[in-house]
Amino acid sequence: MPRTRIAALGHHQPDHVLTNHDLAGMVETSDEWIRQRTGIVTRRVAREETVTDLAAAAAGKALAASGLDPADIGLVTVATCSAQDRCPSIAAQVAGRLGVPGAVAFDLNNGCAGFTTALATADHSLRAGAARHALVVGAEKMSDVTDWTDRSTCVLLGDGAGAAVVSAEEGGDAGRDGIGPVVWGSDPTRGDAVRLKGAWRPRFAQEGQTVFRWATTELAPLIERACEKAGVAPGDLGGIVTHQANLRIIESLVRRLSVDGVVVARDVVDSGNTSAASVPLALSKLVERRELEPGAPVLLFSFGGGLSWAGQVVTCP
Repeated sequence: MPRTRIAALGHHQPDHVLTNHDLAGMVETSDEWIRQRTGIVTRRVAREETVTDLAAAAAGKALAASGLDPADIGLVTVATCSAQDRCPSIAAQVAGRLGVPGAVAFDLNNGCAGFTTALATADHSLRAGAARHALVVGAEKMSDVTDWTDRSTCVLLGDGAGAAVVSAEEGGDAGRDGIGPVVWGSDPTRGDAVRLKGAWRPRFAQEGQTVFRWATTELAPLIERACEKAGVAPGDLGGIVTHQANLRIIESLVRRLSVDGVVVARDVVDSGNTSAASVPLALSKLVERRELEPGAPVLLFSFGGGLSWAGQVVTCP
């Protein structure tokens, strides 16, 4: 069976920056209130760009960085929960824009856990021989589903996209797969804790305290299990990239894992919560800034609506 690896990454964010001070002029809030509760300072908001625009921009950068031809791509999947288009899929539109001919293309909606779920799905497909190279994208335009009158949620959300080219190869590092075994699941009994409901104009809503308690008390053992399945101790990781939901959640998880000295993504400060885009967006930025060593084991772990989670250890490209 072939091994898989992330061959290249790319990301894209809209130009428009929305600050906490901007939001304080829209709803009853303040920069201090937002920073204390979420750690967020700014977020990007797309004015004209669509989810497809964001996804295609990030995917195009990843494809260019991989050195592959569009014809080499056999699978395109976009993780998103904010797409306005039901059919054709965002993935099919991205494939069309990039000139990818004949690839299987589909969207995957697992809320904020979408990208790592899609990465595992592509990993399994490539290992089974269904394709040799895949484009895996997380893209969200959360501003389309934001209630801009709700101060508890509008301060959280941002727009953006991140993408990875995943490749299968024979042999490779005998000690560790480039994409480790996934740990994933859901707790549908608490599915309404994070939700996007409504036929044509859904709005993001959540039970903040429920999500915070769940994330800070129940996710650390799942992260440890993902590390165990990959054969690496949390303290030996080169980096940790969790869903960028809230800086307080990220800091709590890091404390529970006792991973002093490990590079931890904190892109939520600048980008807000970009749902399924947050993990690939944060990972791509860390790699671009050379804050992660090539070949280092990096934990990816995302969680959210469902309540769902998915995570794996990958080798940094």
